[in-house]
Order: sequence, then structure tokens, then C-alpha cells
Amino acid sequence: MTASAPEGAPAPELSLTDGLIQLSFLVQAVLGRLAGEQGLSITQVRMLAVLEDREIGMRRLAGILELEKSSVTGLVDRAERRGLVRRNAVPGNRRAVHVTVTEAGRAVVHLVHEAVRTELGELAGALDEGGQNSFRRSTGALIRHYVTRHAIPL
Repeated sequence: MTASAPEGAPAPELSLTDGLIQLSFLVQAVLGRLAGEQGLSITQVRMLAVLEDREIGMRRLAGILELEKSSVTGLVDRAERRGLVRRNAVPGNRRAVHVTVTEAGRAVVHLVHEAVRTELGELAGALDEGGQNSFRRSTGALIRHYVTRHAIPL
């Protein structure tokens, strides 16, 4: 990481890696604060967002969230107690369950998503239109590369 500049001096230009790391910290702080306003962790919001448009099994959910299945079981238990998700039996397989988001869970995801969109949109407003378009293309390319390389389903 780079050291901070003396007061009044221009901040030194960040390396690409330092910029990505510091941007990640900023985004995580925003997500954490907005999730916390709903009484949720970032991981719980991620889980709800993954489930927003699909019903999937616990193993696949664990893979998407990059967590152990036992951790996902705890996440689902807590969300189910709050009425944000429900477990559905898989016909023909008594041991398997799929998880789906409830309307209450979908409402929370929408609320957090809109708050994040607003706050990060304001941040992105510091860039001119060309800068925003360039940033959008660059981040899209980085994300596509990562999910392809790690075989992460979107």
C-alpha cells in the first residue's frame, strides 16, 4: 500500500493493484454499512442476492459464496428464522433441499441494492462520462476473466 501524502500535498498516483484494493475496501465499507442498516452481514446480503432469481441447492450455494457447506447452513438457518428464505424439499431426494428467497427477502435485497446503486452512483459521478464508460468496460472485463477462470456461475 502507498503511504499517505503530507497534508496539502497532492496524493501520489496509486498503482493499479493498490487502487483496486482501496476501491474494494471502499465498496466493502459501503456494503457493510448498508447491510448493517438491515441487520444483515455482507455475506447474508450476498446470499439473498444470489437467491433472488433462482432456487438452488445448499452445495451449489456454498460454491457460489465460496463458503463451507456448514457455514451456508448457518446463514440459511438465520435467514429462514427472519423469514427471508425458505427451504424446499427436492422431489425424489429426501435428503436434498433447495433454498429460495421469500418476498420479504426479495424486498430486503431490493432495498440494499437501490441504496448501494445510489451511493456508488454518486461516487462514480466523480468521473466524466468517458471515464465512467471506460471504467465500466474495464471492470466488466476483469469480472468476466475472473468468473471464467474460476468457473463461477453467474
